[in-house]
Amino acid sequence: MTESYYPDVRALHLFSEMADEHFEALMRVSYVQTFPPQIEMITEGDSSDFLHIVLSGAVEQFCTWNGRETIMSTIRPISTFILAATIKDAPYLMSARTLEKSRIALIPSQDVRAVFDADGQFARAIVTELAQCYRSVVKAQKDIKLRTSLERLANYLLRQQRYSGGGQGFDLPIEKRRLALLLGMTPENLSRAFKALQAYGVTVDGAGVHIRDREDLERFAKPSALIDDYSS
Repeated sequence: MTESYYPDVRALHLFSEMADEHFEALMRVSYVQTFPPQIEMITEGDSSDFLHIVLSGAVEQFCTWNGRETIMSTIRPISTFILAATIKDAPYLMSARTLEKSRIALIPSQDVRAVFDADGQFARAIVTELAQCYRSVVKAQKDIKLRTSLERLANYLLRQQRYSGGGQGFDLPIEKRRLALLLGMTPENLSRAFKALQAYGVTVDGAGVHIRDREDLERFAKPSALIDDYSS
């Protein structure tokens, strides 16, 4: 990895407090690779050889079983992914593919584990990141198990409106087929759910969404910080 990438990686919470010599040691054994769109970078069940950092582009994590597929999350710059498998030296539980042309940094897992043992600040940052990931998984499980598909879609739209700056109109960040998989729905159910939300002031035109009355939609969706706030 060239030194031009160092500041962006160093700015991540995972690497921000570790000793300079340990950070530089990891960077020396790392490399950056550019992947075209729709390339499967890792496959669930394979050994976790690298910690990945998305420097540009977007990566989708997904799982398959018995001919079915579901989307777990979308990773955007600048973020790490597959940290738990790296630390445990365990097989990947998810596959990952690029959604667009993406630049990915790869740090050998064995080197990450060696620095984890040697650098207390790095170890604490890893524990914090894994704790955040665990809390996000719990919130996602609560969303799936406690809400109907219509409630999940309504709360997803409220979150996306907030992420987009709070205006009435915004664009979906992923295509509708992928959104259906992310929310545990079929494309047909998603289409019916969008139509059902028209009663709460939601209109959709392609990827564009318009929420006429956020308060009306919130009364139906009942958003909760214990489910919908992924920042804590």
